[in-house]
Amino acid sequence: MDILKIIVQYILDLGAAVFVPFLMLIVGLCMKMKFRDAFQAALTLGIAFTGMGILVNFIMTSMGKAANDLTTHTGLSLTAVDIGWSGAASISWAWPYAFLLFPIQLGINFLMLVMNQTKTLNVDLWNVWNKIFTAVIVTYFTNNVIFGLLAGAVIIVLELKLGDAFAPEVERLTGIPGVTVPHFICLIAVLLHPIDELLKKIPILNKQFDADTLKEKIGVFGENSVMGAIIGLALGLASGNGIKYALTLAVQAATALTLFPMVSKLFSQALSPISEAVSDFMREKFEDREVYIGLDWPILGGRNELWVAVICTIPFLLIGAIVLPGNIVLPFAGIINLSFVVGSLLLTNGNVLRMIIHGLISTPLFLYGATYFTPYMTRLAKETGTLKNQGLISWSTFEGPDIRYILATLFQGKLLSVVLFILWLGLYIWLLKDREKYNQTLKVKEQ
Repeated sequence: MDILKIIVQYILDLGAAVFVPFLMLIVGLCMKMKFRDAFQAALTLGIAFTGMGILVNFIMTSMGKAANDLTTHTGLSLTAVDIGWSGAASISWAWPYAFLLFPIQLGINFLMLVMNQTKTLNVDLWNVWNKIFTAVIVTYFTNNVIFGLLAGAVIIVLELKLGDAFAPEVERLTGIPGVTVPHFICLIAVLLHPIDELLKKIPILNKQFDADTLKEKIGVFGENSVMGAIIGLALGLASGNGIKYALTLAVQAATALTLFPMVSKLFSQALSPISEAVSDFMREKFEDREVYIGLDWPILGGRNELWVAVICTIPFLLIGAIVLPGNIVLPFAGIINLSFVVGSLLLTNGNVLRMIIHGLISTPLFLYGATYFTPYMTRLAKETGTLKNQGLISWSTFEGPDIRYILATLFQGKLLSVVLFILWLGLYIWLLKDREKYNQTLKVKEQ
């Protein structure tokens, strides 16, 4: 066990920009690519992850500081400190049983591929932390580690099946064939899907309204750089830091939204040859069987609809923190709400208006989820020695509070949670069926 723990920790310490390209190099060689081509593709993928990581950190730092300054100017004072997703990941990996989820994910993915129950080969192994976090919560509710690990296994299956369903849309949005995003962050689409179906019945909201459409409708104001500048300027002015700060933030936001699509092209350049090699191999060995490579959500980072929606919803989160009765979480590190926007992007096909509405509607879910799970996050941080003070910690945009609560109480044996889980699975299956129909229409259009 200790040896396995050491190996897993060493792999994690390499980081996604090293470990995932290394895995892709192995995949490429197994698919009979020339070493030169496989190495070049893997290195380019590492460059793409590094570049996208720099940009994501850049925009989250600059926009996050402005949003937090806006929070300060409201005089808002709440008891739980928001440590964001990175903080949640850190305390999750410190859980004593965390390393067990690593082989569990590999094993389940392998079995489902062999049994033809998924098309997704998930190489995004760093994000096992989401399954660990779920396992921790269920363990705390039930006082049973086995139940926690079983809950993590359930999440693995749900992610893989949803990765299959969203793969054609990921390819359409990124232009990269044979990839998908089997990420926990996408499961919010299960709850957003019924809402989106209602929104699509409203005439102005059922039209195509992605970044390209914006450019056609509003001309220069739809350009990535101009949109970024306008949003940055508005947020900078609202933060109360003066015109100089606002102008600087405008240029920073314009820079980020201009560079995101450029860096995203590196993902296509890296993954296209590997994807083609995988497709050729599967056609030769397994009678045209299709396999998707599962990667982290930043491959979608080149879509500016994502960033426009997430920045435009910052005020909703701040207002929600102020007006929602019973909320104790002060938005800080998680104020850039990635928890809804990736699933929303895939669900709406990039309709930025519906994405913003999704952000507004889902705000109470995240804040109340953060409030409810604050004691458990604080307990984990204290038990693992990652929290030295006596305060409370949480995560203002707490991912998946719905399914995590349902699983935690389900394993407690609560009858109501059995009903809720059945209802949730019904919504999940509805989403899969709906995506299947949508994917068929994509195939018809391609033909």
